[in-house]
Amino acid sequence: MMLARIARLATVGALVLLAVGANAQSIDDARIAFEEGRFLEAADLAEALGTSVGYALAAQSLAVHGHYVATGDDRKGFFERAMKLGEEAVRADSTNQEAYYQSAHAVGRYSLTVGRFTALRRGLAGRVRGLLESALAIDPDFAEAHMAFGSWHAGIARAGRVARFLYKGNRESAVFHYERALELAPDLMIVLLEYALNLPDLDREGGRERAGELLSKAAGLPARDAFEALIHQDVLEALAEHENGG
Repeated sequence: MMLARIARLATVGALVLLAVGANAQSIDDARIAFEEGRFLEAADLAEALGTSVGYALAAQSLAVHGHYVATGDDRKGFFERAMKLGEEAVRADSTNQEAYYQSAHAVGRYSLTVGRFTALRRGLAGRVRGLLESALAIDPDFAEAHMAFGSWHAGIARAGRVARFLYKGNRESAVFHYERALELAPDLMIVLLEYALNLPDLDREGGRERAGELLSKAAGLPARDAFEALIHQDVLEALAEHENGG
């Protein structure tokens, strides 16, 4: 009896270990697919895990695919699916800062497909702000969240007086969050690009010159994965436009 019970427990333990190993392999597979630019495959693999981490990666994969790969009306569908998965990521673990960040990323991308004023009217700007505030409340040193909040403030500041009044977005806060992101991640390509794109509006005197410096630095960084390779192409295009007086 005792030997049989031990054997059964050993079998159960082995199955548990196998299950844990399978889940670990699955998230690794999803991350590898993302790094190699197989964004839709990454989204499917990550979503199938049914975890907050998986949903967040799936949302990111779809948002990136929708922005860089998809065309026409298809883009909106990818962003809508990304938003749903971002919500699932938050529901699955309300302490996962990445879940809030990727949810904000998806909503932000979707907002671009419906237009600035429609996005404002539907409260999407406020939704993005709330998600980013939640991410930073969990991790105040989350560089990408600071970067995204900087872009949010810069966008609201450009949107006009009504948007600034409703959502309290302003240039000063944009600069604060960008500078904090840069302090936390001085060699992160996307941080350098986002700040550079907005600097001329945020600093009318020295912003353009500094933007060129940030773009030049970003252009010299190696792309660590397929996503950064796409960002690097954006950097090169922005730098060329900057050098041509754009």
